[in-house]
Amino acid sequence: MRQLTGAIRGELVRLTRTRLIWWTLIAAALCGGGLVGLVSLTGPENATPPMPGLDTVEGVSGVLSLLSVTLFVPALIGTAAISGEYRHRTVATTFLAIPRRGQVLIAKLVAYSALGLGYGLAFALTAVAGLYAGSALHGGGLGLGVADVVGTVSRYGAAAAIYMLLGVGIGAIARNQFLAIGLTLGYFYLVENLIMIVPGVNMAYPFLPGGAASALTGSTALLEMIAAETGQSGPAIQAPLIGALVLLGYALMSSALAAAVSLRRDVT
Repeated sequence: MRQLTGAIRGELVRLTRTRLIWWTLIAAALCGGGLVGLVSLTGPENATPPMPGLDTVEGVSGVLSLLSVTLFVPALIGTAAISGEYRHRTVATTFLAIPRRGQVLIAKLVAYSALGLGYGLAFALTAVAGLYAGSALHGGGLGLGVADVVGTVSRYGAAAAIYMLLGVGIGAIARNQFLAIGLTLGYFYLVENLIMIVPGVNMAYPFLPGGAASALTGSTALLEMIAAETGQSGPAIQAPLIGALVLLGYALMSSALAAAVSLRRDVT
């Protein structure tokens, strides 16, 4: 137990001494406050196509739903970070210092979970700040109360944190950095979008990571847009709690699979 505690502490210290943590926080601020603040400042009614104004519930919800477009970013960060350790063989040094690979992998998962929580917190806080700052500079009020805004944005922050852990699992399984990044981008930007538009097959979408994230955040804008374009009703998303459990289940499953693979494979 003492060795595991030491391994976790060592991984946390290692993260704080790299630029990864700063790039992660910068990415969170840009994807959260940067995106929401820019749209709020310019006014969603001036977007193409126009959206309801911020003085309506639909307008605020629509602006916040844009956060779902950036959820692949923490997954990509987690994928690139852990696969980079295999690419540069830094993970081999850790395995030499702590021969029990299981403890090393647990320590890394804890460290990257903390990084994911940091991303989610920065993502949520800057999104709230960007929304209020943008609307104030734009010269209008908000159609949604503070409690509802914070509640909605907090769910996006939680989804972002889980996505990073999911990305870490993908990166540890693939190990090859270019392959891992390609798989992450390909799945979240291509595979899930294709599944959403194929009749019959799209019924599986609520049980996929993207569908679970939509359930957790309550974001159905993309599904509604596809339904409007195709003239077909899309799949119904799950309740927020079910979505959170499904998404967390994917993250834990990918982590467990990564641990099993890493324990059997040689680092080199």
